[in-house]
Amino acid sequence: MMSQSRVWHPFTQHGLEPAIPAIVRTEGAYLHKADGTRILDAISSWWVVTHGHRHPRIVKAIETAAASLDQIIFAGFTHEPAERLAKRWWTLHRPGSTGCFIPTAARPRSRSR
Repeated sequence: MMSQSRVWHPFTQHGLEPAIPAIVRTEGAYLHKADGTRILDAISSWWVVTHGHRHPRIVKAIETAAASLDQIIFAGFTHEPAERLAKRWWTLHRPGSTGCFIPTAARPRSRSR
């Protein structure tokens, strides 16, 4: 348990017990505590609900991408994966737009004229 945690967890009352459980690993639809207890993760993001935690194909794709390009600032720079994503998005949604904006959440948004 992490009752002395300095992390501010969203939607959590930090002044009450029981303390927030520490998760040591994830797999599929489960969170695992150090003592071996499994907790069904029924409130995670829609991507985890859809694919599960640490889906092998997603992990491999992240490893492959991070091996050559982990993160760059978009202010004055670009890279091929972003250009490919923007081109694909524009092909699907081009009426009335001149391009797309990719925020940190990587969800394309249109840039209208």
